[in-house]
Amino acid sequence: MKVTVKSARCKECGLCYSFCPKGAISFSQDTNASGYHPVMVDDEKCIGCGTCYITCPDGVFHVLKSERGVL
Repeated sequence: MKVTVKSARCKECGLCYSFCPKGAISFSQDTNASGYHPVMVDDEKCIGCGTCYITCPDGVFHVLKSERGVL
């Protein structure tokens, strides 16, 4: 599974960071156009559970299942 991040949408609320069961989410040192530090996903730690997708109020995450479409 692969999780992609739409950095421009991130408002650094921290919900995904708080609820990620594997600690795969961190904040970037860079800022987006709105001045927030967007999240990043560590592909090595991520299990593709979709918790970030469900908890994010801004639609930052896109979870792809391998060869089967979208979560």
